[in-house]
Amino acid sequence: MNEESRGGGMIIFATFMVGMVLSQMPLPDLLVWARPEWVVLILIYWVMALPHRVGMGSAFLIGVLLDVVRGSVLGLSALSLTLIAFLVLLLYKRLRMFPLWQQSFMVLVLVGINQLLFHWMQGITGTTGSSLLFLLPSVVSALVWPWLFLLLRAVRHTFYLS
Repeated sequence: MNEESRGGGMIIFATFMVGMVLSQMPLPDLLVWARPEWVVLILIYWVMALPHRVGMGSAFLIGVLLDVVRGSVLGLSALSLTLIAFLVLLLYKRLRMFPLWQQSFMVLVLVGINQLLFHWMQGITGTTGSSLLFLLPSVVSALVWPWLFLLLRAVRHTFYLS
């Protein structure tokens, strides 16, 4: 095993940690609902780019860690991220072929599914509101996707991750 492949796991984990920090940064009240789903976007990228290294197990562990960071009911993010990783694993060969604007549309759908599932599970636990603003992050995430894709691809190529 060469040095690049051993250190690759730490680079991938570091990108998830940056995503968690970005997901918890304080924002003005007007922008709270428009925060992109950074962790979900990073998960979609890594599952699409390196499906043999990042999959459903990684998504579950990152989801549990995200639940701990957010202080939400343990397992909510884990379940929704595992489902998103499963869907991306089913579609990753097609997603790679799409141009960025079509990938953005798929990100809109995937993050929307994540938001709906998370909102539904929060409704079961009694910790949700009644507004449809919870779907706004999927639109913002789709708009952020091309830039995040290019940034993470540059990181992957810089550290020779494969």
